Amino acid sequence: MDTPKSKKLEVIIPAYRMHSQSFLNALEGISEEDALKRIEGKTNHIVWMAGNFVNMRYGLGWVLGLRDEDPNGELFFQGKALDESFKYPGLDELEKNFHDISPKVYQKLLEATDEELDEIFQIGMNIPFVPETKLNFAGMCIGREDYLCGQIGLMRKILDYPGMKYDVDENLKY
Repeated sequence: MDTPKSKKLEVIIPAYRMHSQSFLNALEGISEEDALKRIEGKTNHIVWMAGNFVNMRYGLGWVLGLRDEDPNGELFFQGKALDESFKYPGLDELEKNFHDISPKVYQKLLEATDEELDEIFQIGMNIPFVPETKLNFAGMCIGREDYLCGQIGLMRKILDYPGMKYDVDENLKY
């Protein structure tokens, strides 16, 4: 594993890399048609979940100093509610965006210093036990990614796909 400048990220970085693996594994074999299905009109579809996951990567990158814009940010920023009147991108496009932003964010995580991570980043959640810092935002992004991979995994089963595998592609370095 690469060594981050900040020891504070020694838990975040392995989780980030594992989520990269899980994200791709969760989407493996899902058809574009099935990726747009909702359950009884109550759930988000897999495309929305995948788009929100990718948007989290762009958001974390932004907080760490990258200025790459999510090409689909208007659909997914801050978990914007699914709107069936919108045309959502396909899984191929979302995976392309994922592969574009993820290594850049990974590099920024490796380069982040304790001082940068301790900087205030107003999230607006107003939770007394969660200081609004860049480090805590990174942790919240990891939590969100975990949640979204779980949701996609559940949708796989509901749509009669095999369960998500936990295979690891050692060539995926982010």
